[in-house]
Amino acid sequence: MRVGVHINQFHHPGGGPALGAELAATGTAAEAAGVSWLSVMDHYFQMEFNGGAEEPMLEAYTTLSFLAAHTSTVRLGALVTGVTYRHPGLLAKIATTLDVLSGGRATLGIGAAWYDREHEGLGVPFPPLAERFERLEETLRICLQMWDPENNGPFEGTHYRLAETLCVPAPVSDPRPEILIGGGGEKKTLRLVARYGDACNLFTTSPEEVAHKLDVLRRHCDTEGRDYDGIRRTMTYAGESATEGDLDAFTRDITSYTKLGIDTVILAPRTGTPAEWIDRFVAPAVQRLAELD
Repeated sequence: MRVGVHINQFHHPGGGPALGAELAATGTAAEAAGVSWLSVMDHYFQMEFNGGAEEPMLEAYTTLSFLAAHTSTVRLGALVTGVTYRHPGLLAKIATTLDVLSGGRATLGIGAAWYDREHEGLGVPFPPLAERFERLEETLRICLQMWDPENNGPFEGTHYRLAETLCVPAPVSDPRPEILIGGGGEKKTLRLVARYGDACNLFTTSPEEVAHKLDVLRRHCDTEGRDYDGIRRTMTYAGESATEGDLDAFTRDITSYTKLGIDTVILAPRTGTPAEWIDRFVAPAVQRLAELD
């Protein structure tokens, strides 16, 4: 099992002026530790569980581009972009730019969006849930069409209409950037993973619950005629052992998930100085989990 790091806090003791150096150090530390995935959350406002909207939050794709310039091997992505945040044609162009400038290391992480306060705060429309899922499916179709060199024609959907789906330069990734769909909704989200996704991301609740979600995904794959084993399965770990630095407890927690075919466990440091935490905990965790394979 591989290890990823998800940066979701930016409250550095040195404030905004210190964030550039901290993020550069985080990229260096992640690659030295053997981390395979480095992501940031994509939100306008900080989450309530991280202190609320008055706490610092950086724009995701600007941050990922900065990290691309300070790394060379780790895969980069947002975990995850809300479908309402950017017009899908622009989103495809942004993800393509990240892929080109990172040398083919971009993943498009995307979901249906949920944080109503940030939408209302910045005046961004926040449609009902059913419509957001409709927009999510159209956005996935638009991105795939924009990444298809044989199809630069129009797109006509219910919510989006594009006269031209040009995307030049094309992505560096072959055949295109990876698409990761976040969430465990059994009727819609996991169906979209089976239909369009290259990867999924689940929140850890228990091995039994994750096993159930993966069984649902497998059934959707059967319905869609999709190879279940061709989908990269990741999970975000929320256990206290990573925060507390208890490597033995963390290893015990993760062992059950390795048997489920989880490819990558993603850890989210609860600190504004993630570089030090990566050196202290993540580097030995990478080595420990490699021994489980």
